[in-house]
Amino acid sequence: MQFTSEQRLDDDVLEREFTLGEIPGILWTPASASEPVPLILLGPPPLGLRKVYPRLLARAKYAVAEGYAAATIELPWSGERPRSVAADQALADLHRALAAGGRVDDEIVDRLILPLVDKAVPEWQATLDALLALPEIGGPVGYSGGVISIGVRLAVVEPRVSAAVLFAGSFVPRAIIEEARQVTIPLHVLLQWDDEGNDRQMALDLFDAFGSKEKALNANMGGHTGVPQHAGEAGNQFFDRHLK
Repeated sequence: MQFTSEQRLDDDVLEREFTLGEIPGILWTPASASEPVPLILLGPPPLGLRKVYPRLLARAKYAVAEGYAAATIELPWSGERPRSVAADQALADLHRALAAGGRVDDEIVDRLILPLVDKAVPEWQATLDALLALPEIGGPVGYSGGVISIGVRLAVVEPRVSAAVLFAGSFVPRAIIEEARQVTIPLHVLLQWDDEGNDRQMALDLFDAFGSKEKALNANMGGHTGVPQHAGEAGNQFFDRHLK
């Protein structure tokens, strides 16, 4: 891991950009922490870190104020990372299916999501290796937001992730719903009931499939970007119970 920039923000937040091989990322830590702090991995949407930076920063500042470190990485084929012809084609096919007003075919969802999960999860694991080697960061580790299929796979294969707040706002392959039966960590799932880009029934099927003994579904009216403040606060309280 190589840090490429550093700045101290308001509210005692130290922000450092880094690269891990070809993967760009951002780490936020309490500037005045005297001992290692727990870590929350902030899953970004696949739109590029620069585009979604304000939203990520707001989440990171809240996490740091509560005594956590927070980190995010650029997803494969997003931002300034090399594009994938196959992923771009699958996304175009998805947009055409949505514009036609019909059901999105499972084959399109598989082509779009499964290669992303297969590549992103090992990158998250490598990033976690590097972050936990830093003296200012300890465990436990939580995962928050981003593409929900990535969160599901990470919860299955990564034992260092102790709890997750997942955002139901993207299409989910049926294979990932089957993987969800292997998830056993505590979960808090946020669902916007009127999310224009989300298959609500698929989100409910995924929640039902989770094997966790502790899982909560926080469903609210409104579209994709209309998550109410109290829903976000409930997710933060969930992490306080499981990471502190």
